[in-house]
Amino acid sequence: MTSDFRARRSVLYMPSSNERALEKAKSIACDGLILDLEDAVAPDAKVSARASACEAAASGAYGQREVTIRVNGADTEWHADDVRAACEAGPDAIVVPKVSSADAVLRLVDAMASHDAPEHTKLWAMLETPYAMLHAEEIAAASDRLTVLVMGTNDLAKELYAEHVPGRQPLLAGLGLSLLAARATGKAILDGVYNDVKNTDGFLAECQQGREMGFDGKTLIHPGQVDGANTTFAPSSEAVEDARGILQAWEDGAGSGVVTYNGRMIENLHVESAQRTLTLHDAIRALEGDSQAG
Repeated sequence: MTSDFRARRSVLYMPSSNERALEKAKSIACDGLILDLEDAVAPDAKVSARASACEAAASGAYGQREVTIRVNGADTEWHADDVRAACEAGPDAIVVPKVSSADAVLRLVDAMASHDAPEHTKLWAMLETPYAMLHAEEIAAASDRLTVLVMGTNDLAKELYAEHVPGRQPLLAGLGLSLLAARATGKAILDGVYNDVKNTDGFLAECQQGREMGFDGKTLIHPGQVDGANTTFAPSSEAVEDARGILQAWEDGAGSGVVTYNGRMIENLHVESAQRTLTLHDAIRALEGDSQAG
């Protein structure tokens, strides 16, 4: 696990045309923010929202939260100016909708380089179409600057002519392909949004499904969803204790050939999983400590 590992249990979309929302985001206990210039912003507010998002991202006022800007798609009149302004602002990442090919990734990376985006500003690619699902590995492997895949499940459902149903059976093939691509190429991957903000049980069930599938966290559309995502995607206290025990047993048994913990045989794969659990736990504690200090 790399030293730049970040917890991304809860990544909240915030409309950049809403100054109150940008201010409120400073006190929301999410791991990351997507300051949105796309779906949440009306056409006549795009330019002013761009300025607000860039000012917010450059302000340093959001503590250790990962702050990103979602630009408008490459097929829109706002895209080029969005990318240019975002590069100048230097957020943690630029989120681009409807990325469907490796060539699209390379064009975006070239654009970021031409606008002198800081090295710390990464690229997040949204996968939202059947074509993107079928080419997810090529997209994910296209550039080291691309660090996170973000599932666009609403658009995927639309493109598939599928219905939003509990369990998301119509979307599982695409979600699975994207997860495979992320893990094969060493990228993080975030699950799509849950639309019915009043259906807490349904939201928590989808969080649980996403975690069980292997997602790093979930993108959110309402602050009320943050606590549920944070809890679901965090390792439990029992899991943390178990991870510490595994690592201690592994260290104590070094060179003995066979290592066991609580009656279970321990191998390298268990050690790697335990290390990831503790790395995530430590990253979450750092975020929570920052939030309390603020």
